[in-house]
Amino acid sequence: MKNTIAVVALSSFFVFTACKKNEPVNTSTEKTVNTEENKQSQKLEIDSVEVSDSIKIGKLLKVSYTSQLLVFPTLKDQKLLDSIYFANEGIKDFSKNGLKSYLEKEKNVYFDSMKRDSDELTGPSQAQDWYSSSHMRLKSNMNDYMHIQYTGSSYEGGAHDNYGFSERVFDLKNNKKVELTDITTMPKNKIEEILMKNIDKINSGITDAEGKVKGSDMLLVKVIPASDNFYFDDKNLYFHYSPYEIAAFAAGDMTIPVSWDDLKGTLKPEFKERMKIQ
Repeated sequence: MKNTIAVVALSSFFVFTACKKNEPVNTSTEKTVNTEENKQSQKLEIDSVEVSDSIKIGKLLKVSYTSQLLVFPTLKDQKLLDSIYFANEGIKDFSKNGLKSYLEKEKNVYFDSMKRDSDELTGPSQAQDWYSSSHMRLKSNMNDYMHIQYTGSSYEGGAHDNYGFSERVFDLKNNKKVELTDITTMPKNKIEEILMKNIDKINSGITDAEGKVKGSDMLLVKVIPASDNFYFDDKNLYFHYSPYEIAAFAAGDMTIPVSWDDLKGTLKPEFKERMKIQ
């Protein structure tokens, strides 16, 4: 059986290194984001488009495809839109109809690739459902910092499913993706020391005969990387790691906080002012 770790054959959001059964993903969106939490941000019009379909390959194999993209009618900056749809190369039309057309083409490419691959492999000995699923979710829009979470999962033969996450924050005032250097001047190696110190502040969700297992006991790496997979709120900077990225699969995905106090004296003045960090 094929055991690929790409969520979508030609337009995967990221490479997955973990396995998990189908997990419900919140794909609901609002026309405008204007909650109490986000009251200091400009209104952001938002919509979504989704393509979902399935085919039968032979007598025993069913292949399903689901992909959902957010639509931002009021965002016009080309570089910003390219960054938002970073995993979807080739999009020229960012309207709802344009994105729907793009997903229809990607669905057909995916189904064609599954048909070709299945012809080269021994078919399943019992009925199986293969699938590819990817979604975008607007998590917050605070002080014109828009946080989008990209999620995806797949099963294309083998022992288990695969899944993963990607977090991105966009500066809507300056039409750009937020980088760590826009937040802090602290060197990455110093942030990595803080991540190692803070990993045991989160609940690993695992227990043994002696009680709760610490996150640090499950690490597969000697250094927790200060990656680009981060987001923030008014209290902390968060680094999100998919399963197997830094820890054993049993730990699941892990989100490690770095508080503003941890970064005290290194926060960029503009960022600190916009986020109203004391």
